[in-house]
Amino acid sequence: MTISHSGIEAIIEQTTDTALQNIAIKVKNKERINQTEGILLFEKGELGFLGSLANYIAQDLHQNKVYFNRNFHIEPTNVCVFTCHFCSYSRVYKHRDEGWELSMQQMMDIVRKYDNEPVTEVHIVGGVHPKMNLEFFCELLRNIKTHRPELHIKGFTAVELDYMFRKAKVTVEEGMKIMNEAGLQSLPGGGAEIFAPEIREKICADKVDGAGWLHIHETAHQLGMPTNATMLYGHYENYAHRIDHMHQLRELQDKTNGFNCFIPLKYRSGDNDMSHLGEVSLVEDMRLYAIARIFMDNFKNLKAYWPMLGRQSAQLSLSFGVNDLDGTIDDTTKIYSMAGAEEQNPAMSTEDLCNLIKSVGKTPVERDTRYNELKNYGLNEQI
Repeated sequence: MTISHSGIEAIIEQTTDTALQNIAIKVKNKERINQTEGILLFEKGELGFLGSLANYIAQDLHQNKVYFNRNFHIEPTNVCVFTCHFCSYSRVYKHRDEGWELSMQQMMDIVRKYDNEPVTEVHIVGGVHPKMNLEFFCELLRNIKTHRPELHIKGFTAVELDYMFRKAKVTVEEGMKIMNEAGLQSLPGGGAEIFAPEIREKICADKVDGAGWLHIHETAHQLGMPTNATMLYGHYENYAHRIDHMHQLRELQDKTNGFNCFIPLKYRSGDNDMSHLGEVSLVEDMRLYAIARIFMDNFKNLKAYWPMLGRQSAQLSLSFGVNDLDGTIDDTTKIYSMAGAEEQNPAMSTEDLCNLIKSVGKTPVERDTRYNELKNYGLNEQI
């Protein structure tokens, strides 16, 4: 669906609610909406209205391009010292025999598996294991860089880093510098969850708080390392919590311009301590993506993580402001499959991913981690 300048005028004219009409006018004029208006979009915005505004913004930023990259995951362990109630993935340390702990050799074997593949990024994230410390992971980073220097290393959530730095008795600034010099080039966005302390107390009370998460990402930005930002939605939080979370991210992006993209992550209820909550609907998923696109005006890229949503839902999100579907990935990530995500064995070939994008009239573009375009697979381009 293409929304022209005249189309946005039609959306404004057809909106009978004055407050929503004023928001649409702001979108047309590229003006920032405030937190009150963001909450209003959740409370009163209908799906078609939100999708139209979000799609208008996405087209203005990216035309019809949808980005992806070629990546693979290393998950060093699912043993974790923390007890996040939404997590279906980790095993507490006293029950570590139920989980996995990869050796240095095993992790390097995963890297070598892709030696003849055109991957551009390795994504390293897992549980917080007390024996996998700062020194251990710096050795892993150096080994990967020695073996394949051109491979971009994106790794470690702020939760993992906070624990590593505290255990090593170094400051965040010292720790990030050590990791960067060992080969770490960017951070994923995990561990942000919801910044509101009262919600964090319910779902992940014992790990780094919102201020700590933001401090680690700001420090990475100051070192020239781009990072991603996430938000876990669909559990105890309300609309104001969501907007507050996005507002804090937006403020840091104003300050550093260091975030590559924003990734809403849907709470999945399979096999965890919060299963009684159930899950929000697909309609609510799409409304959230659209509102994120409207509110997060200084984030150029909005990503739908397709293994979490499933292929069809991720494809649908491309009509609600999303312009990135993450990577081709391989069946190396278990974080969402263990929580009952749509994709139990998340692997998609480049051809499959491009066809999924093309079938809704969008243009697939392969990117690197920093969103440099590597190849444009135009609608008539052979894959």
